[in-house]
Amino acid sequence: MRYYVLDRGDELSIKLAEQFHKLAAERDLQLDAESPEIVISIGGDGTMLHAFHTFIDQIPNLAFVGVHTGHLGFYADWQAEELPTLIDYMCGTENSEPQKPRIVKYPLLELEIHKKSGSSSHIALNEFTLKGVDGTIMIQVDINDVTFEMFRGDGLCISTPSGSTAYNKSLGGAMVHPTIEALQIAEIASINNRVFRTMGSPLLLPKHHHCDILSCKDQRLLLTIDHNNIPVDDLISVRCQVSDKKVSFARYRPFPFWNRVREAFLV
Repeated sequence: MRYYVLDRGDELSIKLAEQFHKLAAERDLQLDAESPEIVISIGGDGTMLHAFHTFIDQIPNLAFVGVHTGHLGFYADWQAEELPTLIDYMCGTENSEPQKPRIVKYPLLELEIHKKSGSSSHIALNEFTLKGVDGTIMIQVDINDVTFEMFRGDGLCISTPSGSTAYNKSLGGAMVHPTIEALQIAEIASINNRVFRTMGSPLLLPKHHHCDILSCKDQRLLLTIDHNNIPVDDLISVRCQVSDKKVSFARYRPFPFWNRVREAFLV
């Protein structure tokens, strides 16, 4: 099996990465930075986002495994002290064969950003946010090519189901099971009074729907795709829809989504 390890860069994560490489060498796993079958993320959810975007062009051909050393490893199945057990599952032992992981696939967010200076396409694992640099922004939101609302406020967050437990949750959005193919629109500090009106609550759009965010004036904006920031001062529009691509995670043991939610937020 070909593998690659990406760590957070702190002392513990680097130490664990070295330990994994040592254990992998003893089991004849092949380190491959170009075309791995399994990518091991050691750190927190931010590390997983970095790993995802590092291998974004190869996501149909690989699966991710998360090892948690951060504060909230929502994408991680494994604790730091469990590396030998993970290797045993992947490679087998003297008394057992390697375990074939269950591959779970989660939907992604596809973005088409149109600016006066050019256009680009992007994929997000967690969310896309649009915020004003100088204060209140004014944007038009279309759903399926029909004007839905004029938004004034701090910004919008468009999240995937697997990203619904991140920034979206902080904005009062719903937590959505990651197998549901949908995107969620959550407002960031909208202005609502007798002059200006917005929906004021999160919206869920199914896979066959799309939304367009259109800039209604010259304004400096900050677009964030997962952990990547893009300053823009000439935005025309952003189209958001569920991507045809999916991200794969290798589950070597059960860890149901609602157990993750409970452990992350209630225990």
